[in-house]
Amino acid sequence: MLKNKRLALLTILTFTMFTLIYSINGAQDSSHNQLPHNEAIDAENHEHMGAAHTSEAGESEGHAEEKLNAGKLIMEHVADAHGWHLWGNTELPLPVIVYSSDRGFACFSSSHFEHGHKTFDGYMLQGQKIVAVNEMEVIDAHHATINEEVSANIYDISITKNVASLFICCALMLFIFTNIANSYTRKRKGLAPTGFQNAMEPIIMFVRDDLIKPSIGHKYEKYLPYLLTVFFFIWIANMMGLIPIFPGGANLTGSISVALTLAVFTFVIVTVNANKNYWEHVFMMPGVPKGVLILLTPIEILGVFLRPFVLMIRLFANITAGHIIALAFFSLIFIFGQNGTAVGLAVSPLTLVFTVFMTVLELLVAFLQAYVFTMLSAVYIGAAVEDHHH
Repeated sequence: MLKNKRLALLTILTFTMFTLIYSINGAQDSSHNQLPHNEAIDAENHEHMGAAHTSEAGESEGHAEEKLNAGKLIMEHVADAHGWHLWGNTELPLPVIVYSSDRGFACFSSSHFEHGHKTFDGYMLQGQKIVAVNEMEVIDAHHATINEEVSANIYDISITKNVASLFICCALMLFIFTNIANSYTRKRKGLAPTGFQNAMEPIIMFVRDDLIKPSIGHKYEKYLPYLLTVFFFIWIANMMGLIPIFPGGANLTGSISVALTLAVFTFVIVTVNANKNYWEHVFMMPGVPKGVLILLTPIEILGVFLRPFVLMIRLFANITAGHIIALAFFSLIFIFGQNGTAVGLAVSPLTLVFTVFMTVLELLVAFLQAYVFTMLSAVYIGAAVEDHHH
């Protein structure tokens, strides 16, 4: 049932391309983001210096720092990062790899930034974006001035939290399916499956027989490795995202770059393998009057590009929204707690119930989004390779 070499090779090639495309997308996103102005940073520094000399201002500043910014907290957990948060102020540093035409390549650990408080090797962390500063030595980030000309040409290809999660997910998939394939071909050839092999076989059979085969038809075997890879990648990545501790907690499939890359893979497979019958129905649908084709053909051409766009938005929006809602419920404990400890304790049981409910619902969504993405991909491929019927 499983072809060991073919599936393993396809998985490695697919997700090697996946990583490269994701890194390039991330670099382009970083280069187009608006950078803060030096004047704004200097003004912020003067405000901090003035507040240090006034006790009343210092108390108000300290009070403001104690307040929970729920929106910032949620977005920090949902967004990508250059370090993997473990607990408290402890995080797992990740490699920072940047390139600029002015300074060339630079590679170092994100721990040198000290959570954004320091610069290193002419770079600093502004939010979760790498920007260039004028000083090459290590200084306090509050006193650094940003070199906007160099920052505009930075390509950030760092191993971020999502990229590291991508590697972990791919390694886990290779380990699982190469072992299962070996069980079929070597260890237990001709014998009934047992253990983990027995647990995975019904899922694989379900995806193959009830999802892929009915949608594509007798040509399904050619596309089976890709569709199985996509299904289990999305499902495993979603499940890992629900684990609050390392190596979980990354919002991998909730990243627009990851969802876009998966959708592009499906689009390329559909476009390359589409037969003459498919393109005839797109550009000149048989049996339709020419006057109607003037309206229908542009709609069909637009639909070719809208299908992968819908795949991307559905996966990105559903996964990200689930994480935001669960974190929003959890944040209510601390928001109400600012009005008094008793208020926070009174609200916490109800909030925890909603948080647990959303987490359980996310378990269903994790499988459902993998199911829907695979099913729609199979339907699009099936429509592209369908034989002409008279």
